Amino acid sequence: MPLLSMTGFGDARQEQGDHSVSVEVRTINSRHLKVNLRTSEGYGSLDAKIESLLRQTIRRGTVYANVRVRRLSAADDYRINADVLTTYLDQLQRVAAGRDLDERLRLEPLAQLPGVVEEASTDAHAPDAVWPLIESTLGEALNSLTEMRAAEGAALAKDLTAQCEVVSDSLKQVEARAPQVAESYRERLLERVNEALAPTGATVSAADLVREVCLFVDRSDITEEIVRLRSHLQQFADALQDSDSVGRRLEFICQEMGRETNTIGSKANDAEITVQVVEIKTALERIREQIQNVE
Repeated sequence: MPLLSMTGFGDARQEQGDHSVSVEVRTINSRHLKVNLRTSEGYGSLDAKIESLLRQTIRRGTVYANVRVRRLSAADDYRINADVLTTYLDQLQRVAAGRDLDERLRLEPLAQLPGVVEEASTDAHAPDAVWPLIESTLGEALNSLTEMRAAEGAALAKDLTAQCEVVSDSLKQVEARAPQVAESYRERLLERVNEALAPTGATVSAADLVREVCLFVDRSDITEEIVRLRSHLQQFADALQDSDSVGRRLEFICQEMGRETNTIGSKANDAEITVQVVEIKTALERIREQIQNVE
């Protein structure tokens, strides 16, 4: 399965027999999975089944699902209440006789009077019998949702890969510059010492100079950090290809890359490396923002 975005929308509508079912599912960013479900009145007994299907497909994010079930009207859903109609006729005939009216009573206008035609209830009827239709419609809506999330996830994966390439390119420059840092420090140190000692005519021994340079090299060695950062980049790339929910794993790897980058910046003590560290941090910040939307 490709990388999935946490943001998406899917809907579906199906009719079968005397029922119509429509489903809408919307998802947004969230650190954990939270399901908000609304079903038509009378179908609450199916909420557990519906939520189970949602959780099988969606593993992270806030989910808003709306399941509407409607019973379709049929000819036998309506009947004439003969008692009510007879009461209307009796009353009208008494009024007509009392006022000496000679007006024929027709059934068509009488059928429009309140209570003459009754409609059978269209509320929930045997929820378990409607479940197969609900399950099918929900599955169709979830497929639509997944397609949208996958399309957005593909765009996220492309951008994340591009930002990782920025980190990798800057890391190569840091690695190439690292061996030159000690020599650059030795030259600067020798220049400063000579400037300081010139007025006195004193000199510094080569052994003292080498000892100081060695101490600097030991403090500023960033080999381990470079190796770990490269390893984290590979882990990040592998996670992008994983079929499991990887959002939290990507967050952790990005956090670790940030730690190694900070250490490189603090230990290197070199202007050129600092420039590359800034580039890496900028790319990592973009990565951090993007993976907030990865399932």
